[in-house]
Amino acid sequence: MGKLIGFFKDVVSEMRKVSWPRRKELTRYTIVVLSTVVFMAVYFGLVDLGISRVLEWYLAL
Repeated sequence: MGKLIGFFKDVVSEMRKVSWPRRKELTRYTIVVLSTVVFMAVYFGLVDLGISRVLEWYLAL
């Protein structure tokens, strides 16, 4: 039990050393991540749609 308490004390000590982002930075990072996710989803959706159409066309021959 003593090792577990020591572990959590070390965790708290390390968390105090962390440089947390400011609100403005966090907002900017969130926007970058969300826009990247949306872009990639649209990109892969279009690629998937294109491949599906090509395969449908090929199988209809």
